[in-house]
Amino acid sequence: MMYPVVRALLAVEQPVLDEHGVTMWGYSVLAALDRTPIRTQAALADAIGADKTRIIATLDELQEGGLISRTPDPDDRRVRLLAITADGRRVRRAITAGIRAREERLLATLPDKDRAGFVRALTALSALPPGAIEELAGE
Repeated sequence: MMYPVVRALLAVEQPVLDEHGVTMWGYSVLAALDRTPIRTQAALADAIGADKTRIIATLDELQEGGLISRTPDPDDRRVRLLAITADGRRVRRAITAGIRAREERLLATLPDKDRAGFVRALTALSALPPGAIEELAGE
């Protein structure tokens, strides 16, 4: 039941991401860095459920766009410290607003009682720690 809805939502969100020149992984990075400081690229990859070797290209794009900064850790030059920039925060907020507006139009099709329950369920599921959904839903 969820697959067609999730796939359609991703398709509806893509124009918002395209408008700001950010991929879904890029948006995930911006959201994670804006939510809480994340010290290293490996910790970020873990926090968003990405492969730490594949996230490098996304980080490169975001840094080139001035949306994040990566600086060498003075204690370990092999480690890069990550931070969202003011432009990155502005872009993240604009993308979030665009996506929420589209989600609101979809949710408006549900009766109020169903909508409230659905949003509560989504909130509870999205609050689970990384990997928990896979663990709970696995065999």
